[in-house]
Amino acid sequence: MALTPSTMLALGTRAPDFALQDSVTGNTVKLADFAKKKALVVMFICNHCPYVKHVRDGLAAFGRDYEKSDAALVAISANDPETHPDDSPEKMAAEAKAAGYRFPYLFDATQAVAKSYTAACTPDFFLFDAFKKLVYRGQFDASRPGNGVAVTGEDLRAALDAVLAGKPISQKQKASLGCNIKWRAGNEPAYFGAKM
Repeated sequence: MALTPSTMLALGTRAPDFALQDSVTGNTVKLADFAKKKALVVMFICNHCPYVKHVRDGLAAFGRDYEKSDAALVAISANDPETHPDDSPEKMAAEAKAAGYRFPYLFDATQAVAKSYTAACTPDFFLFDAFKKLVYRGQFDASRPGNGVAVTGEDLRAALDAVLAGKPISQKQKASLGCNIKWRAGNEPAYFGAKM
């Protein structure tokens, strides 16, 4: 397991487009579906990663808490299911149901969407405002497996609450840490393995 930080994509970056299949419903979910939302959270997660497992209940609570807000949440897995079969779309669907995720759990089969977001790790979080400009990227909170800090989602929640309230967000943001995305052989992005 390689401990990998977020790339910390430049704030102000426009949300890269996507159209991916939801592992639960089979429907295609597109960026354009959220055009009228005040905020959009894009989360790169997977099933097998111990860092995602650590925040799993927190992610489910996050989804429940913002389900009726003017924010949209989507999770994306880009891991190669050939090398990591626990991250196959079928197992993603089972995990979404078991975890109680209230947001779409999309499969990025080509890994092109993960590359366009410069996603590096699981979990990796990106928050966009009403204009689909990046206002937050980084950690869910300071909790990591074994560090004794409670999973609250406080960093991402504070940023999302600020967007929904029309308030500024601190630009002091901490990178998320987790397992590296499992790129298909020969499909690794240029930033893979770079020192961030």
